[in-house]
Amino acid sequence: MAATRKKKRQEPARKPDREEAIQTTSEYYRLKTQAVEDLVTADESNSPVVSEEELNKYRGRTRKKLPQWLKVSLVKAWFYGSVCFFFLWGLGGYMADALDLFFVTAIALGMVTDLLINTLLRYYAETDGANDRWMMIPRRGVAGFFMNIAYAFVVLGLVDLVYNLINIAILSVTRQTDTVPLGVGPILFGLFYMGIDTGLIALKHLLCRIVQDAKQKAGAPRKGNQK
Repeated sequence: MAATRKKKRQEPARKPDREEAIQTTSEYYRLKTQAVEDLVTADESNSPVVSEEELNKYRGRTRKKLPQWLKVSLVKAWFYGSVCFFFLWGLGGYMADALDLFFVTAIALGMVTDLLINTLLRYYAETDGANDRWMMIPRRGVAGFFMNIAYAFVVLGLVDLVYNLINIAILSVTRQTDTVPLGVGPILFGLFYMGIDTGLIALKHLLCRIVQDAKQKAGAPRKGNQK
């Protein structure tokens, strides 16, 4: 008598009862609301410290950025070179008097500094006043406008002095007095003006630190006066 194999009936999967379904759903939404609450209340005090290397993995751009001082220098040199192109070159053929040309160019440089360069630096500042350190006169309004124009006369005079000193040095070597070795051009003018402006701003910061340190030392109580 041949043995017959009986097929085992597969039991259907047990459906979770209502209480288990409610508990699972409740637990799911409880986790979701807790995650949202943690995200909303996150700040520096309750957030873990993440290294800069780890943050760079999730940033869209991994390219190295130009340093701030280089970007500011390039912007200034470009604007100052443009003023040289439009005024010293553009008006040089129409204004015979060099003093009048100097006067008009200085006013243009002051206006460009106050209305364009300083405004651009304030616009791209990460925080309010963060880029004021790159301005000689960060003051706004009418007073700052005229102060920047007056400052432009000083810087332009120093640029003219640099050109004259370089030409005198070249002529003393070449002994050719019938030509001007180094003429005024937008690129070199922009670099000279930007360099002198940067040097004067650095000098201003240095003097401010010296005065501030002197005030702190003067205000600090002496050992003999301490009780």
